[in-house]
Amino acid sequence: MQFTLDELWRNMGLFARLVVAVMGLMSVASLYVMGERLVFFLRSAGESRAFAAKVAALIQGEGIDAAASAGFGERRGYLGRVISAGLSAFKTAPPDKDAATESVARALERQASREVQTLKRGLGLLATVGSTAPFVGLLGTVMGIVTAFQKMAESGSGGLGTVSAGIAEALVTTAFGLLVAIPAVMGFNFLQSWVDGRAIDIAESSNELLDVIARHYAAPK
Repeated sequence: MQFTLDELWRNMGLFARLVVAVMGLMSVASLYVMGERLVFFLRSAGESRAFAAKVAALIQGEGIDAAASAGFGERRGYLGRVISAGLSAFKTAPPDKDAATESVARALERQASREVQTLKRGLGLLATVGSTAPFVGLLGTVMGIVTAFQKMAESGSGGLGTVSAGIAEALVTTAFGLLVAIPAVMGFNFLQSWVDGRAIDIAESSNELLDVIARHYAAPK
């Protein structure tokens, strides 16, 4: 037996082939999620930076009322959608300072929760692949060992040539499980840390908007 991928595949049993196929699907799904999230994050971060620059200049130049009445378009990024929700609440808020601040704070909190959930979309799949792929590979390993013992029983001998196919099948499925799991875990950790950082950005920007609104009400009319 030649220990090439093609030869190993042809000598694998049906169950081991099914395990490899499942892990192949898991790998494709995790790579798709990582690529889609990276593109989404980069685009959303750029839109958020552009929005932050526009709204900051507008507030400094014309005040919070002008920012609340301005239209910033659809491409505002995660930060723009949160701050826009706060500005919309401010525009329709009662004249009382405490009531207006509370209304804006609730709007910011609601939209922030939605945005964080949107940023986390697909990360659950990466976590699932990273945690289950080694066990799926281990299942293939067990079945490969079972195949080796079956071959041994059929031949009545325990030579290396008899059990090599089953052992190779076991090792291949183990390696495949690790190859699928390692990138998924690394991708999940990286993307989750990015989401955590953006959640902090959203919280800081929301607090800054509330400070601006507080100063607006404190300013002499």
